[in-house]
Amino acid sequence: MTGDENEDAIERAALLLSLRKRGLRDPAVMRAVEQVPREMFVEPAFRRQAWRDQALPVECGQTISQPTVVALMTEALELEPAHKVLEVGTGTGYHAAILGNIAGHVVTLERFRTLAEAAARRLARLGLTNVEVFIADGRLGYPAGAPFDRIVLNAAVSEVPLALLAQLAPGGILVAPVGPPEGTQVLTRLRLGPDGMEKRDLSPVRFVPMLAGVAAVL
Repeated sequence: MTGDENEDAIERAALLLSLRKRGLRDPAVMRAVEQVPREMFVEPAFRRQAWRDQALPVECGQTISQPTVVALMTEALELEPAHKVLEVGTGTGYHAAILGNIAGHVVTLERFRTLAEAAARRLARLGLTNVEVFIADGRLGYPAGAPFDRIVLNAAVSEVPLALLAQLAPGGILVAPVGPPEGTQVLTRLRLGPDGMEKRDLSPVRFVPMLAGVAAVL
């Protein structure tokens, strides 16, 4: 084992212990966090920080979320192997890889071509053929694949777009950071129950804002 691999193993073990201390218990989520090589999804300059519990900058002014936030969001989705998931905000593809290790089918949307193409290559190298990456305006979702059992937003919104709510299957769950784009948001879970939308606030978070449209150049 190389020095980097040994350091990764130590920090990975520390991260998993931290997740347990924070109350995360879903074995499928814990297994996915352990198995997905986060070092593949960070910039080379931050390679040594890959397994630390912190957000890191990536291309196009975006970030890769800290692992505990990704795990919390994923556990809140209550994923099952048969589920079809819509992810808005592919970024480097790290969260899509976590989702793809649990759910049966994942559609992930990214507005930046650079990020989308790089993420697709990483996911292909991991053999995650059940994850599809599309360049699209995430606010509009992916009507061609709707309805989705689960929807997760990796960017902040002041309100969840109606187009996304309309693509949620009955009994489905949507998880999103909701609040002011330049401040602290609340990680919110919405479940489409028989009597309407049931809301639950999970924890304060900070995400980059969801931007409109598809990036013209990047």
